[in-house]
Amino acid sequence: MKTAEFIALSASTMMLTALGIDIMLPAFGELREHFGLAPESTATAQIIVFFFMGQVAQIIFGVLSDRFGRLAILRIGFPLYIAGGLAAAFAPTLALMYMARFVAGMGASAVFMTTIAGVRDRFVGDRMAHTMSLILTIFLFTPIFAPFLGIAIMSVASWQMVFLTPPLFAVVVFLWSFRLEESLPPERRTPLAWTTIRKNVWAVVGNRVFLRYMATTTILFAALSSYVASSERIIGEIYGKPELFAWIFAGIGLLMSLCAFTNSRLSSRYGARRTVKGLLVVYTIVGSLLLIVTVVAGDPPDMLVFFIALAIMLAINLAVEPNSSALALEPMGEMAGMAASVYGTLFFFVGSSLGALISHFMVHGVFPLVISFFAIGVVTLVLVFTDRRVVA
Repeated sequence: MKTAEFIALSASTMMLTALGIDIMLPAFGELREHFGLAPESTATAQIIVFFFMGQVAQIIFGVLSDRFGRLAILRIGFPLYIAGGLAAAFAPTLALMYMARFVAGMGASAVFMTTIAGVRDRFVGDRMAHTMSLILTIFLFTPIFAPFLGIAIMSVASWQMVFLTPPLFAVVVFLWSFRLEESLPPERRTPLAWTTIRKNVWAVVGNRVFLRYMATTTILFAALSSYVASSERIIGEIYGKPELFAWIFAGIGLLMSLCAFTNSRLSSRYGARRTVKGLLVVYTIVGSLLLIVTVVAGDPPDMLVFFIALAIMLAINLAVEPNSSALALEPMGEMAGMAASVYGTLFFFVGSSLGALISHFMVHGVFPLVISFFAIGVVTLVLVFTDRRVVA
């Protein structure tokens, strides 16, 4: 498989995670009505949270992928994602839907983890950051078209058809993935022994470089996941503009995609470490200004100001992630599968849990999200600037 096709396939596999979230957001209003929930209910946000929490399975899939190869785990992930998606579409209760979404999240975790590990198997350092940025550029077009696709489907069908779209797309990508070659040859695989697993886990979590950059992306993801899970309610309920949801969500997604593409050039020219530092400085400045405006003008702040600031910070968030993940995984070598699984587990599970906590406090305004952006910016700056290896 040539590099261009590998990037396209990798973007499509990672797209399953975004599609399994973004296309469903416009259907939450109809979903509340279907299950007899109040218009202001935040229960639908848990549909996103449980999907993210299913990523905890990455730690298991990482161990198995280091032992049996990337393709074996990739081909377990697709059926889980498809089965979970089908079950969620026809779930008779929200509780069963949450369970199905968790299973779909497990499948997405296997696909996501093996994709990252496969990139790490093939590329290293700044070239990996460059490749991941190109993958994310394609991947990030999902938030642009997915809400409109969801609305279009709902205009001719019900919310169930919206929920069925991701697993149907997964079937196509699953068939395409059979063209992919194994990136981890047998001689580089790790025996499936408890002593070896424990040794590798400690080697991964004991690596300061890995911990530093994994923590950076994890806490950045907390704010992103909180916004995604609550975006429909923020726009429709807090700001009272439900008709603008798809446009705002797509606009932010477009800026995120453009920023990811720009980052591929920045990381190639300046290196991943310098790029991360510069982007996080801008992130923190914007977060500080938004906090000042919110304190002075009141909560919620002006809608235009809030979403401009939000779009800039989320775009920077997605530009930082490929650089930070490359820096975290660079020293892992043959333990790339284990490292990717630990990284993905903490990134999604811990990040989404923190995001759910932020969303819980957003009852009447957006101040909890605003203060979180500011705090996250400060903490990530401390993390990257205290890394003495980073070239100033």
